[in-house]
Amino acid sequence: MSNKGRVFSGARPTGRQHLGNYLGAMKNYVALQDDYECVYCVVDIHALTTMETTQNLKANTLDMVLDWLAAGMSPEKSIIFVQSHVPEVMELHTILSMVTPLGKLTDLPTFKDKVREQPHNINYGLVGYPVLMAADIALYKADTVPVGVDQAPHIEFTREVVRSFNYRYNCDVLVEPQMKVTEFPKVIGIDGQQKMSKSLDNHIEMASTPEETNKRVMMMVTDPQRQRRSDPGNPDICNVFSLHKVFSSPDEVEMIDRECRLAGIGCLDCKKLLAKNLNTHLEPFRDRRAEFEKHSSDVVDMLNTGAEKASAIAVKTMQEVRSAIGLL
Repeated sequence: MSNKGRVFSGARPTGRQHLGNYLGAMKNYVALQDDYECVYCVVDIHALTTMETTQNLKANTLDMVLDWLAAGMSPEKSIIFVQSHVPEVMELHTILSMVTPLGKLTDLPTFKDKVREQPHNINYGLVGYPVLMAADIALYKADTVPVGVDQAPHIEFTREVVRSFNYRYNCDVLVEPQMKVTEFPKVIGIDGQQKMSKSLDNHIEMASTPEETNKRVMMMVTDPQRQRRSDPGNPDICNVFSLHKVFSSPDEVEMIDRECRLAGIGCLDCKKLLAKNLNTHLEPFRDRRAEFEKHSSDVVDMLNTGAEKASAIAVKTMQEVRSAIGLL
């Protein structure tokens, strides 16, 4: 490992990415590339825990990687690959499961959430997926994991699993990772209530056309107390204003903050300005994505090269793991 430290992060292949993915993860991924040795993974095996059909799995994987590359994640700076292309992670998952109490898994809040969401499909993989997540991180000896605050329990769980392994086998083979909280932990959807999500259809895709983006922005819920154009608004509780603070200029943000409170600007005009600035911000991204999409076979080759680089780390880690356990 270099003196820069190593970051690992993975994301399920959900297809085209939305603003929540960008602000909550991808923007951070890009920034970390200059300060860390980064390992970024499309966790397609994780996806199987909740998927009932894999019909779109390949397409969704490629679509997400296209967005990653267009956003600035670089195969020259980072290792970018697909989880299933490095099978050592499944072996480490099995080994780590031997030092993991079942109660720890069923107590995790995300497991309870998944049970509520899909009571008809509570499978072994769903119960054990935090162990697979721990294996993802430990396999590449990552010391830093960029996450949102809602993922904190999983990183602490990973640290506990690593400690348990090292204690059980009297070694220091695996590394306890530290959590690096993203600056923009939660992006609210256009409904103004819940976290932006494809499954809730309250998202704005980065690769959408300008017309599609305009339509989604105009659907955004604003200050619910502002019933008429002449009513003063409260930008502090308005989701449109929260995105203005990211995509509009400081002067525009100051103007909107002031004029909304004075009823000097209406919600319609406020949304139009956000849509304009958002499309301006996304235009270079869309151009880069279109160029990568023209050469999708090169993108697949890039993922294969990334898997080779990841495998080199994984094979060495597993040699050390087997030696520590005492396997013949």
